[in-house]
Formats: sequence, structure tokens, C-alpha cells
Amino acid sequence: MSDTAQTPVSKSPFWRFSVKFYAVPGVAPACIELQDQAKVDVNVLFFLLWNATAKRALNAAEVGEVEQSIGAWRDMTVVPIRNLRRALKSPPPVMAADAAEGFRTRIKAVELEAERLQQEALYAMTQTGRLGQPAASALEAARISVSAYQGVIGPFPPGPLDAVLSAFATFEGPA
Repeated sequence: MSDTAQTPVSKSPFWRFSVKFYAVPGVAPACIELQDQAKVDVNVLFFLLWNATAKRALNAAEVGEVEQSIGAWRDMTVVPIRNLRRALKSPPPVMAADAAEGFRTRIKAVELEAERLQQEALYAMTQTGRLGQPAASALEAARISVSAYQGVIGPFPPGPLDAVLSAFATFEGPA
């Protein structure tokens, strides 16, 4: 997820969870590290954690289905927009810094909207009621689902993963 200063409005409880959880101290930098080092889709990670708040754990097959269904949107929109926004941190000398920063701010808003749309699609997947199995606790569900996600895309760096799971263990979601 990007900076939430210009967060789009959504009625989705998943989006509200994500915005609040991303703001927890330490979560944003850990997520960026997971994204950059292990190609973790933070929206998918948050989807798994949001499901875990209801003590629902997804297995590897379900995570693979989620990843496959959302991957095209991520690869076509979210990642290229993010790359453009990041590139604009150091604009070419021909562009005035303030003009480039204004443009970068608008790109950031577009990136956040692309992420919100991705989350709306993920949220719609939960409406079938067929994803996930009951777990004993929210933390257990989170650990099972994250482990399944690692089985699908590869291992996560332990430091940032521990930071996210520790924050989740004490997180109180949106009312």
C-alpha cells in the first residue's frame, strides 16, 4: 500500500482494515521490505490477515487461486504505476523539481486507487464463502495463511515478516 494521506473512500471492511493496519508503527516499512525483497503483494498479505481476523485460514491452493486471479491486475496496473512513482523521486534535470513532485503526488493517488480496486476484487472473492477454513485463533489463522503464501511465492525475509505478524498479534481492527 502507499501513503494513506490521500486514501480513497471505500465501504469495504477489508479496505478499512488495510488502511488502519498499514498505519500501525513498523508495518509500512516491513511491508515495503517484503514487497521489495520477496515480491510479496501487500494487498494479498493484508487479505490473508483480514481473513485471519475472522479466524479463517487459507491453504496453499486457495492462496494460489487468489494470487492467480489478482496477478494480472497487479502486474498490469499496480506495479507499473508504483515503479513510475518511485522513479519520479529523482526526475530528469529537464523537469523542475516542484512540477515533478506535483505530478508524482497525482501518480501516488492513482496508485492508491489501483490498490483499492485490487482490494475490492479480493473482497468480492470472500462473498462466495468458500475461501478459508476455521482456525483456533486469529493469530493461528494468520500464521497458516502466511505460510501458505510463502509456499506459493517463496520464502519471506524473517525480520519484516516477524514485524508484521507481531503487529497483527496486538492489532485491534476497525470498529
